[in-house]
Amino acid sequence: MAPVTTWNTKNLGLRLGVDLASAATAGALVAPLITIIDRGIIENSSGRNTLGQSLQSQLKNLLLRPHRFLISKPFALIFALYTGTYMTANAIDTASSTLRSESADKVTSGLPKFLATSTANLSLCLYKDSQFTKLFSTHKSPRPVPPLTMLLFALRDSCTVFASFNVPPLLAPRLADRFGAGLERHVSSATAAQFLAPAAVQVVSTPLHLLGLDLYNRDGVRARERVAKVASEWGKSCLARIARIVPAFGLGGVVNARMRCGLMAGVE
Repeated sequence: MAPVTTWNTKNLGLRLGVDLASAATAGALVAPLITIIDRGIIENSSGRNTLGQSLQSQLKNLLLRPHRFLISKPFALIFALYTGTYMTANAIDTASSTLRSESADKVTSGLPKFLATSTANLSLCLYKDSQFTKLFSTHKSPRPVPPLTMLLFALRDSCTVFASFNVPPLLAPRLADRFGAGLERHVSSATAAQFLAPAAVQVVSTPLHLLGLDLYNRDGVRARERVAKVASEWGKSCLARIARIVPAFGLGGVVNARMRCGLMAGVE
């Protein structure tokens, strides 16, 4: 006789509510800074503005006219992107804990989670990038984003998603073994891994981002010129992307995970 499978469906509706609340809180927390940095990188790449001038202008707008900033299309796109990504990751964890009859705050790190979060992040991010590229380019009549640009953006985001959701659970034990109590006195190995992995992958993903933008902004340019453009912008753009990815998948990831864990303990 086959064993009876019992699913952990206790307070499932509330648990999904916790997933959404945690995702939205983290999304709202990180969206302002990421909106500013993303726009700055794109305006700098298109020649519309320098990175420094763009960041300064947007920070001024956020401080002096926060209501306009928070109801703007760029902010809404970023908020939807990260809330949707966190929610997908949370929902996969909830589905896994339900099907395997595990604790509601169980966190997974396998292939299903990577595929689901990648699909959500890629679809939302590609739409966001297509809109940002058109909104902040120098083209008077924005043209369609080339397929190769979209492919490069997709590769960039796959790297980031993998480093943000799948690497930290694998990296944390290694950090604990390597640095031991010295690390734990300052920050947990899980938190350190959540910050380090997404930041480190930007060294690889930033050139993909810059090349994709250059393909949109400049037609008929030889490969050598594109490589030179990417190389000249790589340093500051990489630092800017690290500055955006640390709150996006570092701070945001930690807030989402801790809020979800804390709230799940109350509804389980």
